[in-house]
Amino acid sequence: MNYQILLDETLKKIRADNKRPKLLLHVCCAPCSSYVLEYLNKYFDITVFYYNPNIASYEEYNKRYLEEVRFLREYPFDKEIKVVNCDYDNLKFERMVKGLEQEKEGGPRCFKCYRLRLEKTAEYAKENNFDYFTTTLTISPYKNAIVLNEIGRELSSIYGVEYLYSDFKKKNGYKRSIELSAVYNLYRQDFCGCKYSLLDRNKRKNELNVNK
Repeated sequence: MNYQILLDETLKKIRADNKRPKLLLHVCCAPCSSYVLEYLNKYFDITVFYYNPNIASYEEYNKRYLEEVRFLREYPFDKEIKVVNCDYDNLKFERMVKGLEQEKEGGPRCFKCYRLRLEKTAEYAKENNFDYFTTTLTISPYKNAIVLNEIGRELSSIYGVEYLYSDFKKKNGYKRSIELSAVYNLYRQDFCGCKYSLLDRNKRKNELNVNK
């Protein structure tokens, strides 16, 4: 399924209705959100939802959050974009992935992490009367857009809030996020966030050093 085509159709309908629906946008970090916010700001009244209990330390969590706030402040959006900073709860993530510690990056452990973050987003969207919810995660070439959109579809039926299908890496979205990161000097982390992705990154770096 081409999720970009589905997104294009939704945006066309919104433009024809001449309304700005309320969108709750789950954000993982400022670089990933940069293009998505630039793109969707024309169509929605957006609230950024920063919920990332997977991040391995509070220092890293807060660093990414502050970069998001700085980008929202510095980019010339037509309308103010609010941000909701959820409580940091790494223990919840660790309990959820128990037994999956040895799984490879991009596998079942990551899929459970997707669901954890998206379900919290869907819950908040329902409780606060949002018209749509979605996530910036599909912009990453390392994230499974099919799994993310299927989770979003399922949660939409459970919580009764429209899920905005996406594959934000399309239309050079990932490339544009890199460009915006350079313009705004955004912190671009080199691991997803959890301690398992950090271990994987360190392992790859060590292997590269050995092979030099």
